[in-house]
Amino acid sequence: MGFLGNDHDDGLQQSQIVIRNGREVLLQAFNWESHKHDWWRNLERKVPDMAKSGITSAWLPPATQSFSREGYLPQNLYSLNSSYGSEHLLKTLLNKMKQYNIRPMADIVINHRVGTTQGHGGRYNRYDGIPLSWDERAVTSCTGGRGNRSTGDNFNGVPNIDHTQDFVRKDIIGWLKWLRYTVGFQDFRFDFARGYSAKYVKEYIEGAKPVFCVGEYWDSCNYKGTYLDYNQDSHRQRIVNWIDATGQLSTAFDFTTKGILQEAVKGQLWRLRDAQGKPPGVMGWWPSRAVTFLDNHDTGSTQGHWPFPSDHVMEGYAYILTHPGIPSIFYDHFYDWGSSMHDQIAKLIHIRKQQDINSRSPIRIIQAQANLYAAIIGEKLCMKIGSGSWCPTGPEWKLAAHGHQYAVWHK
Repeated sequence: MGFLGNDHDDGLQQSQIVIRNGREVLLQAFNWESHKHDWWRNLERKVPDMAKSGITSAWLPPATQSFSREGYLPQNLYSLNSSYGSEHLLKTLLNKMKQYNIRPMADIVINHRVGTTQGHGGRYNRYDGIPLSWDERAVTSCTGGRGNRSTGDNFNGVPNIDHTQDFVRKDIIGWLKWLRYTVGFQDFRFDFARGYSAKYVKEYIEGAKPVFCVGEYWDSCNYKGTYLDYNQDSHRQRIVNWIDATGQLSTAFDFTTKGILQEAVKGQLWRLRDAQGKPPGVMGWWPSRAVTFLDNHDTGSTQGHWPFPSDHVMEGYAYILTHPGIPSIFYDHFYDWGSSMHDQIAKLIHIRKQQDINSRSPIRIIQAQANLYAAIIGEKLCMKIGSGSWCPTGPEWKLAAHGHQYAVWHK
């Protein structure tokens, strides 16, 4: 893959080094209910365990003041007092993470913004009385403002930000730089990335120079009724196109792999090999930019919009933690579902690091049938999931980890 950007530019180079190195393990460090639980303080206590477990970056919930307690209806972007805790407690957490060498990832919610005062058409589409006091020109015409039409999909019920406006982009870059260099976030996660053109994401990354980025480009997989199609190429192509349009500077959540894997583990493991013999998600096409995951605060948690089957979660982690791509662990699975699951996940992370599996490790799929999937990764690690029995041939393979319907070996 060609990389864009000037090699003399330290900030961009740093982000390219992390993507090129391909040895990240992410943690989504919250769920939909976290705002009820003194969250910054809770996470601060868990930082040593995150570090010991091999987490390199932790995605935090939106830290700015929001109209909704979960943080996804931002208003005053420069206020760091939220339902997750005070600015002081956030700073304490960020300092602790720095001490333990875990990069904090900020949730960047810039598709929409709740207004403070009524303007054009009687809508709350002005931002008087708070920093970034934009007028109606900052809001897309499709959501009641005087700006241009949206460059993406609408997030309904709230003013959507018009990223075509120079003053808006200048202010957003200023805010992102503040998060990056004054507050101390190092990584960014772009919320609702379908809502505005990826070329603006590119501009924002070039402006603020985060160490690592991931975008939430989430649209529906291809179904016939409730039956998931075997071929999801058009779905993964849309995610690949988004990554490409960021100048390849951002990674993206691999929603294709999630959608396929959660059907595959229900006795349809043949789905895990595409027609070309490769993994069927974004991971199979562009692994260095694919962030693999099983669930997040929308798909799982108490929202449960598209949940991974709970009795197959360890098989899911056995897959993403041994495979190419950039694996991400969900808070609930790691910290709320018992110490056995925590320890099994931590062991898989340890094996991944020990065997030096990275986002671009080569993979050979050996078996992909209804109840058995087996693969060799990087020629030094192999794994199987499903109820079918399988083990590698040859005395050089040693069993490294096993649990309910999964096993991992290394040389």
